[in-house]
Amino acid sequence: MSQEILTVSVSQLNNYIKRVIENNSYLKNIWVKGEISNCKIHSSGHIYLTLKDENSVLRAVMFRGAAMGLRFTPEDGMKILARGRVSVYESGGQYQLYIEEMQPDGVGALHLAFEQLKTKLSEEGLFDERYKKPLPKYPQVVGVVTAATGAAVRDIIHVLGRRFPKALVRLRPVLVQGEGAATEIAEAIRFFNENKLADVLIVGRGGGSIEDLWAFNEEIVARAVFASEIPIISAVGHETDFTICDFVADRRAPTPSAAAEIAVPSVYELSEKLGAMQSLLSSAVMRSIERKRQKAERLSSSSALSSFPSRLDDFRMKLALTDQRLEQRIQKTLGQKAEELSVSIAKLDSLSPLKVLTRGYAYASTEDGTNLSSVHQVTDGDAILVRLSDGTLDCLVKGAQYEDTRN
Repeated sequence: MSQEILTVSVSQLNNYIKRVIENNSYLKNIWVKGEISNCKIHSSGHIYLTLKDENSVLRAVMFRGAAMGLRFTPEDGMKILARGRVSVYESGGQYQLYIEEMQPDGVGALHLAFEQLKTKLSEEGLFDERYKKPLPKYPQVVGVVTAATGAAVRDIIHVLGRRFPKALVRLRPVLVQGEGAATEIAEAIRFFNENKLADVLIVGRGGGSIEDLWAFNEEIVARAVFASEIPIISAVGHETDFTICDFVADRRAPTPSAAAEIAVPSVYELSEKLGAMQSLLSSAVMRSIERKRQKAERLSSSSALSSFPSRLDDFRMKLALTDQRLEQRIQKTLGQKAEELSVSIAKLDSLSPLKVLTRGYAYASTEDGTNLSSVHQVTDGDAILVRLSDGTLDCLVKGAQYEDTRN
């Protein structure tokens, strides 16, 4: 008699195993310890990885919704604690851990995230000294980005008012911890820059745990601080607290009160410096006057100065003699020139055509003024002018007799 064989499909078996595993309350919420390998962060935000120890491996996945809550970035070789549920991926026929929570094994998640971001930004150069901007010596407006209430803002305003009352304080209140705090801090920094509302910015809060200060460790705040054209003083927590904001800022202050001390000068110190400078200047002026007085006394008693009136009389005498000789030379030169002019006038007078006419000569011309030098220039009946020494004759030509003067 043959026995009937019970068969199931692969899908049915995988589905059965899945239901068995999912109905096990122990596997619904379990912590697994292991080392990450084959870690891949998909563009969708899902994280696919394998957990391993010395003897075994376990496939795992962390979907985007859970991964968004991570404070650090999973990497190969990192030892972690992962909490989640075990289930079967039916299509692949494999069971895997669906991770809901993950934290580093042996070091806090926040500390690891801090070190990861610090390394990343340092490699990008955001901490380099060459990017640090100098603080203004005498700021007219000090911007403050912190909580609207609390010891930090009170300390900052008190110190600023005491040290440099002339400076105007502009407060941009923000959340300094909790959800949305980092975004508000970054937006406040951008707001001050876009509207050019301050000469220097103080960004910070009072002390607290690493969780309380975490907003100042966020990348969005670090990049806003680095991009700021206004110099920024980071004042987060107490003296022993360090945040990413401290490393990126142009100056780090151990406390909010210290930030205010750094931001502005002290009017009392300035007054003392001014008094000291005035005293030094007054002493220098008095020393200069005394040196010049002593020099004047030496000059007044010197032989060169005492003989000056006599030397001045000599110069005056020389000047008078020079003036006299110059006057004589001018008169002599004028006489010579007057005599030369008289001779030239006499010569010109002797050569004048009018002088010739006085001796009985005349010259003729046509009515339009053309000189007549030949009888061939006129004919009978032409009107001509004959100039004598004392006037002109209007004449008509009645005839012309030509004389050959070549023999």
